[in-house]
Amino acid sequence: MTRLAQTAGLNDVQREILATVRDFVDKEIIPVATGLEHRDEYPTEIVEGLKELGLFGLMIPEEYGGLGESLLTYALCVEEIARGWMSVSGIINTHFIVAYMLKQHGTQEQKDTFLPRMALGEVRGAFSMSEPALGSDVSAISSKGVKDGEEYVLNGQKMWLTNGGTSTLVAVLARSDEGHPEGTAPHKSMTTFLVEKEPGFGEVRPGLTIPGKIDKMGYKGVDTTELIMDDLRIPANRVLGGTTGRGFYQMMDGVEVGRVNVAARGCGVAQRAFELGVSYAQQRHTFGKPIAQHQAIQFKLAEMATKVEAAHAMMVNAARKKDSGERNDLEAGMAKYLASEYCKEVVEDAFRIHGGYGFSKEYEIERLYREAPMLLIGEGTAEIQKMIIGRRLLEEYRIHG
Repeated sequence: MTRLAQTAGLNDVQREILATVRDFVDKEIIPVATGLEHRDEYPTEIVEGLKELGLFGLMIPEEYGGLGESLLTYALCVEEIARGWMSVSGIINTHFIVAYMLKQHGTQEQKDTFLPRMALGEVRGAFSMSEPALGSDVSAISSKGVKDGEEYVLNGQKMWLTNGGTSTLVAVLARSDEGHPEGTAPHKSMTTFLVEKEPGFGEVRPGLTIPGKIDKMGYKGVDTTELIMDDLRIPANRVLGGTTGRGFYQMMDGVEVGRVNVAARGCGVAQRAFELGVSYAQQRHTFGKPIAQHQAIQFKLAEMATKVEAAHAMMVNAARKKDSGERNDLEAGMAKYLASEYCKEVVEDAFRIHGGYGFSKEYEIERLYREAPMLLIGEGTAEIQKMIIGRRLLEEYRIHG
């Protein structure tokens, strides 16, 4: 049977990379994912395997030791990895957002220092915008960086930091009033600081504490943490791009990549849910025949498959738009919104097909049912995506005169 969500127009290198990742997922991730997830255990061996495949350097330019691949190639790899276990895709997503921000906005010294080691997976990235009282209002950030000679002193508390414990480089968004007089628009007085640290929990460098993992309903295995800065001192040359006040734009550029990634994750989880549903429907018998032969189940499978295809198409479109160098906030917002909503619906339909067994931890669909809701929130809620989409549509369809 032809797999759903095929992508037209790929070159030989892209097809080879995807085939390698798909094989790795089938052999190394799917057989162990549910067990690791139930134990909330970090997938160390899987991550080492991804490093050996070169995936931590997938989008990093060849001059820095990476593969120099496109966002589309990366998104399709994420789709495959999320099909195996969504948490693994989260481990590489934040890494790539930081690598992308460095590539696009970093000084030459910052690129030379970090990108070669990030390509090897020796330096692992995380990024931090959210705060405990922040929600979706990025302009309300209260963390602050104050210039003190050749250093900045950072104070504040950040929240929902993916890879908080395992990362060694965190891109932190904070206020920096230096050079920005009172009354400056909030988004023009934010700066991205590159914070190096040791992996682990507790005080990971003087002035920086990573408390233990946040206990979550799903999205387990990957470490999600807080980040507390208490007179944390970093060199002035660790301001991303070398100039303060550009952090908001740098982060939003990275988040567009992140939204394509979340869309890809939604596609991968939905693909796996469909596979589980269509397989179970052919094995489970009621009234003397497989439930797949009942019209009600066939209707459900048809709806699920259509949603998988539609979400994949929008995700591919958003990735290709970003690769072209064009603005893609509209396409990324649409893809993230549709893929996450459809993922939730496809997973729930697969759960319903499993009947009572879907409620059992013995069946993989139980894990997917707890993982899908995170996609409704990560990288901006559905409501935020609708605001972005609505505003962009009004720009495009503005009535003049």
